[in-house]
Amino acid sequence: MLKTDTDLSFRERRRIYRRYLELINSAKGILKEQDKELLRSALDITLQNYESERLPNGEPYVFHLLEVARIVAQEIGLSAKSMLASMLYDLVKKQKITLKEVEKKFGKKVSQIIAGLIKILEIKTSQNYYEPENFRKLLLSLSDDVRVILIRLAILVDEMRRMNYMPKDYQIKTSLQTQNLFAPLAHRLGLYSLKSELEDLSMKYTEHETYRYIIKKLKDTTAKRNRFIKKFIDPIKKELTAQGFDFEIKGRTKSVHSIWRKMKKQNVPFEQVYDIFAIRIIVDSERKHEKADCWRVYSIVTDFYKPNPERLRDWISIPKSNGYESLHTTVIGPEGKWVEVQIRSRRMNEIAEKGYAAHWKYKGIRGDKAFDDWMSKIRDLLEISDAGASEIIDNFKIDFNVKEIFVFTPKGELKKLPEGSTVLDFAFEIHSEVGAKCVGGIVNNMNVSIKEKLKNGDRVEIITSKKQKPKVDWLNVVVTSKAKAKIKQTLKEEQSKEAETGKELLKRRLKNWKIHFSQDILNKLLKHYNMKEATDFFSALAVEKIDITEIKDILTHAEDEEQQTEKSFHKEIPQQTSSGKETSDYIIVDGGVKNVDYKLAKCCNPIYGDEIIGFISVNEGIKIHRVNCHNAQRLISKYNYRIIKAEWGKSIKKQSFQTRIKVSGIDEIGIVNKISDIISNNMKVRMRSISFDSNDGIFEGFINLYVEDTKHLEALIRKLKKEKAIIKVTRMDMKE
Repeated sequence: MLKTDTDLSFRERRRIYRRYLELINSAKGILKEQDKELLRSALDITLQNYESERLPNGEPYVFHLLEVARIVAQEIGLSAKSMLASMLYDLVKKQKITLKEVEKKFGKKVSQIIAGLIKILEIKTSQNYYEPENFRKLLLSLSDDVRVILIRLAILVDEMRRMNYMPKDYQIKTSLQTQNLFAPLAHRLGLYSLKSELEDLSMKYTEHETYRYIIKKLKDTTAKRNRFIKKFIDPIKKELTAQGFDFEIKGRTKSVHSIWRKMKKQNVPFEQVYDIFAIRIIVDSERKHEKADCWRVYSIVTDFYKPNPERLRDWISIPKSNGYESLHTTVIGPEGKWVEVQIRSRRMNEIAEKGYAAHWKYKGIRGDKAFDDWMSKIRDLLEISDAGASEIIDNFKIDFNVKEIFVFTPKGELKKLPEGSTVLDFAFEIHSEVGAKCVGGIVNNMNVSIKEKLKNGDRVEIITSKKQKPKVDWLNVVVTSKAKAKIKQTLKEEQSKEAETGKELLKRRLKNWKIHFSQDILNKLLKHYNMKEATDFFSALAVEKIDITEIKDILTHAEDEEQQTEKSFHKEIPQQTSSGKETSDYIIVDGGVKNVDYKLAKCCNPIYGDEIIGFISVNEGIKIHRVNCHNAQRLISKYNYRIIKAEWGKSIKKQSFQTRIKVSGIDEIGIVNKISDIISNNMKVRMRSISFDSNDGIFEGFINLYVEDTKHLEALIRKLKKEKAIIKVTRMDMKE
């Protein structure tokens, strides 16, 4: 946003009031007189506070707030309360007015919507915006009030429409966020038009050349396409009119992003994407007749053009999970071209255009089963508390790119599942306890295993057993987020119970052996069994994967070894002079010194110039650590008597030392070559290994290399940081 000292001109005020009247007209059917008065009051407050503030294109900032309110009313279909929240949220966010003032003047519900909206607007979405906790916060607001998310989408839509005036880095960051998070969210909410527009606008900045190429191709073929559409629909129009239908029929060009996706998927040029457009027929029907009317229209279309039976999609009898209803068919039109035809009622079209959540939840129909089922799936997703960010996003988008199948219970109840779902998925869809006890199923009167994949129209009965429990390998059998969440939850609970049992068992045995249970004891056992988590160790004890009788021998042997080692350490340590001879105070790490058994610790890989210490180990001589090594800090506190000072000798400087660096930044074309050129050619540093990974425009690389000393490494890091695309360079421990 740009700020200027110039107040609104008379001409600009006239434009603002004109847009305000357009806003009122766009919501004519849903506004009462009282609502209009409140909206006018909101406009007055907005004008008072934004007199001199401007958008990046120089227009009054008030235009943005009025446009968001218009999108909310006209393109999404929300009511006056949401319109008011859209106009006032920024004033509260910038602390120009308080929520209490909003509640007093505009009502409690408007205040609550604004409070929820500000919460999700404050979620930090850095370049890596897939933080699981942030994403959960966004989804949790769905459970509180779907309008909050819908208004957030409206704000984004207006911002994306004005993105031309923003800096390039902001364009790319916001477009990636829109493409990966908000467009799928709009899809799940049934906002198909806005979803397509958000995808196109994102592509405009992330795939600029491809976007321009497809736009040009569409413009070049517009006249030819319009002639074809007219030729296709003329006979259908005449027949629909003759049969007394009240209808609207039009050709709709598919979105740029949709065409690009088909070009990639089918690996074909623009000219070979056959379904560039679709014909949409919308009939005005009473609710009780609309299904029959849609099939009558289908019959008329197929009287003129031969359909492809494999491309018939009946989402009227069985709507999609997000409420989408339409009849789709693909027919052979003039010139032998395939054409997709979409047939729906006016009500169905409203759902498709304005969104399922808005249509059902805020037009007086409360407690709709389909909507409640959909919200239940969102809550199931949130239960995956230990899921990684990518898993949460993948589960959320599961019906974005994946087709649905429809299967039936023995009583004929319909269940919708993603394509690829198994008998076990179906069992968890019925109920969590049914899934947990599932041992198999009966599909179309045939016994099958839990792994059996289901197909459209299958009739499924679940076989259960009281002895059955979820297993880890079940996670490879299921595909639905609900099933995965419940399996993980049960496994975690089961492991916690086992761990408690195992811990009590160990404590009792140690007490019998007169050994005090402590963290040191536990650390020794974890180290012996090569385990990181105490829970895993205790659980293994409980299920007898670890023999409890071994424990005493392990601890006794460790204690004897410790005592023996301690005796040897208290003997006189071999001494050296500064030339490799003798001194009682420190060891000199020098390549020319013989008969001194030392090794550079692999955990921190010290290099010449680092501050170092020596640790006298049991079997591997003296280990040289960096002073700031996390292992060294632990050893100093625990075995101080085994620590000796260490210094670098002069002759070792001629050697090369292996170290590891981490490089991260913006993923540009050729960035890896630039980095390797700086390291090898510019700085003359030898690389041992290099690995890079890229995600959402950000790369991360790990490089193992050989340097002379710390000064040599610091010079290399400074040189790398000068490259514009590189954000951060850090030295790593070799095992990180």
